[in-house]
Amino acid sequence: MFSALHPPRTIYQVWKNLPEGTLAEIIRNKLSIRPSHTDSHQVVLNSNNFRLYNFLGRSKLGKMRIAVYDVHFSNQNIFQPDIIFIANENLKKIKSKGLVGAPDLVIEILSPATAQKDLGEKKDVYEQYGVKEYYTVDPASKIVQSFILKGKQFVEQPKSIAVIHSPMLKFKINF
Repeated sequence: MFSALHPPRTIYQVWKNLPEGTLAEIIRNKLSIRPSHTDSHQVVLNSNNFRLYNFLGRSKLGKMRIAVYDVHFSNQNIFQPDIIFIANENLKKIKSKGLVGAPDLVIEILSPATAQKDLGEKKDVYEQYGVKEYYTVDPASKIVQSFILKGKQFVEQPKSIAVIHSPMLKFKINF
């Protein structure tokens, strides 16, 4: 804990001392606190989580985690994506405090409070740190935007409705 005599000196120190479970991220060294998810967000999250979890249970390709779960890219970028996949060869990145390093796949369910960041700053950080596949889902329209890493750059794929198609997993999630 901090006191008036020893205030936090960095955004990371502030974030680290928030209560467990706080919906807070550090995005490019700025603290971002958001409200709880909407019902439509939870419906889409649960649907995608269920399908991906069952697929991974059969395929044994890796592990997944769902929000609230911290992904530590650096002390200036700590995110809480909605769904992440970690391939078997990267399971060593899973630590007691969360994932340290880039997940292989990220799914973000958009909300009015997060959509701009998810499609802007966070997408840029995912690209910079080498996330291989990034998907955003609008829960109202069910439009899926897909970004596949080619070299060091995301290439946007054609939009789809209620389908996440992962070339890496060779799997389609229909929701």
